[in-house]
Amino acid sequence: MSPTVRRLDVTDLEACLVLGSDRQWPREDHKWRLLFSVGRVYGVEDPDGGLAAAVVASPYGTSVNAISMMLVARKHERQGLGGHILSHALADVGAEGALLTATPMGKPLYEKLGFRTVGRCSTLCGVPAGPITPSGRSRPFTAADLPAVSALDTDVFGAPRTELIAALPEFCDSFRVVDGPDGVVGFGGAWPNVGTTVLGPITAPDQDTALALLDDLAATAPGELRMDVDHRAPHVLKWAEQARLEHRFTTDIMVLGPDTTGDHRSHTPVMLALG
Repeated sequence: MSPTVRRLDVTDLEACLVLGSDRQWPREDHKWRLLFSVGRVYGVEDPDGGLAAAVVASPYGTSVNAISMMLVARKHERQGLGGHILSHALADVGAEGALLTATPMGKPLYEKLGFRTVGRCSTLCGVPAGPITPSGRSRPFTAADLPAVSALDTDVFGAPRTELIAALPEFCDSFRVVDGPDGVVGFGGAWPNVGTTVLGPITAPDQDTALALLDDLAATAPGELRMDVDHRAPHVLKWAEQARLEHRFTTDIMVLGPDTTGDHRSHTPVMLALG
């Protein structure tokens, strides 16, 4: 008989953190809380206590399901739990398509379920080599900007991420917008993770505006920076390299169903988990 998959809630946060630690993942409490608030977290119980497996599915309307945090405890690996819980999450959400980023370890499972590779994303981290001068082209987000930012994100991403966008201003330490003649044309955020400040998302009409947003966010970001950079944004990779951030790892961007990875105005994702 197949193991039971149940919907988790934030009271299961500690169990998710312990399961992540079993795979040597950092205890990303702040990130997990966002995922619980905007996504659906699924788990399989370990008969000995805690979780044997978990995965997060974040639906954007009925068209896109962002899959993340795919975890199977070491003692339960190679028993089909990963495919079982992921198949359940895909069926339960029932979106037209799905997206995720895959490590070499996870990629064979995703390919087996029908995902295909459409791009690559590199993660870079480090303390900038010198001070970063703000461009002055962006301003702090205000609550009045939310409808415009949400509408812009839907247009760029191709699916409504309403709950995620509404949560970002509070989730981020810094959330900024760029104005154009007819309203908001770009936005970006910087949010705290374990020992780093993550720069993302960056949405802007062109490369110059994207880099200006990066400068404004990085200028006040404390400590080590992290960036997840789609290889379709070489200008962002160059910015990170000039800041002397170091390459940590590269993942494959994979989709199931229609291509749903945003248009040219998406310069960095919110995070690998959410696109």
